[in-house]
Amino acid sequence: MTIHWCGTGLSAIPGLRRLIEAGHDVRVWNRSRDKAVAAVGDLTKQIETFDFDILRDAVKTGDLVVSMLPGDWHVPLAEMCINNGAHFVSSSYIAPEMRALDAKALEKGVSLVNEVGLDPGIDHLMAHYLVADYRASDVYDVENDISFISYCGGIPKNTNAFRYKFSWSPLGVLKALKSPSKSISNFTELNINRPWDAISSYDAPLATSETFEVYPNRDSIPFIADYQFDPAWKVRKFVRGTLRLNGWADAWADVFTEIETLEGATGDARLKEMSDTFWDENAYGEDDPDRVVMCVGFKAEKNGVPVYHKTYVMDAIGDARSTAMARLVSIPVSLAVEAVLAREIQAGVTPAPRDLKLVKRWLGEIDTLAQHLEIVSHLK
Repeated sequence: MTIHWCGTGLSAIPGLRRLIEAGHDVRVWNRSRDKAVAAVGDLTKQIETFDFDILRDAVKTGDLVVSMLPGDWHVPLAEMCINNGAHFVSSSYIAPEMRALDAKALEKGVSLVNEVGLDPGIDHLMAHYLVADYRASDVYDVENDISFISYCGGIPKNTNAFRYKFSWSPLGVLKALKSPSKSISNFTELNINRPWDAISSYDAPLATSETFEVYPNRDSIPFIADYQFDPAWKVRKFVRGTLRLNGWADAWADVFTEIETLEGATGDARLKEMSDTFWDENAYGEDDPDRVVMCVGFKAEKNGVPVYHKTYVMDAIGDARSTAMARLVSIPVSLAVEAVLAREIQAGVTPAPRDLKLVKRWLGEIDTLAQHLEIVSHLK
């Protein structure tokens, strides 16, 4: 079986190198062959210039294609994999067009695995672990009130006045600020059109307690089912969101004000202009470490009194190995590749695994990637 790894951007390299060093047959495809050679040329000579038609002819039955390319490539590559009888892995969210391929993938017996990076990915593993842990506890009761939070953010280790730094084009971050979100607050669906209207303070239970700013991201509601909440559970709060350094909202206040006024082609042009400016002024410098903080918490209350409350926390910092972001995105992808090849993940379109055996094994691997990873119990 050949692994066809497509894309050697900043967040792809550690996982790619891990697979090659483990002795897997890996063929690397990148739009710039020279960049791919610079990234992994010391480990392999199987490096090709990415061309969809050439890749399609090279992929054989039983092979696996990894897409670390921009999101609009994922579905075409997955469709090609189905036609060729090959498997597919991506770190990205499952788009409706990807989910629509489930029946065809099942018919062909191939796995199309998504959401196996950092966020989404590691956050799913932590959620599955906590839900299973709660279900197995003595305090489990279908009548308990449930609160769930999942916050993640890539933030600078050495901060700046902007309270944020960029590893690549800021355009994606700016566009995300125009995206609405859905979550559950006080047992009711909460719809937010502008993230900055829902910023709140969060005291993260890290080794040294630290306060961050957080806000809901995307549509959290479908993940209630994905995390296998019982339909009878009374969900007081459920939010998956973004984490930022304290003071971020104030530093970005003028950005929020301007983004709110941008519309159409003129607005897109202005966003690009803003992105270029932010890249010039707030990009990571050489040997400037990044940081990733993730907190996934599950709380159950009976008559207003907490009976179960645990938070899975991770704090990772870029070091000599790689940036924290690159490790935490790409190495889980490589774990998913190995799990598919070992037939540990079923056919069809799937997100990060729920199987506790895989969840625990992957979290054990992730423990080696972060400076701090633990489950904090808030009850004595």
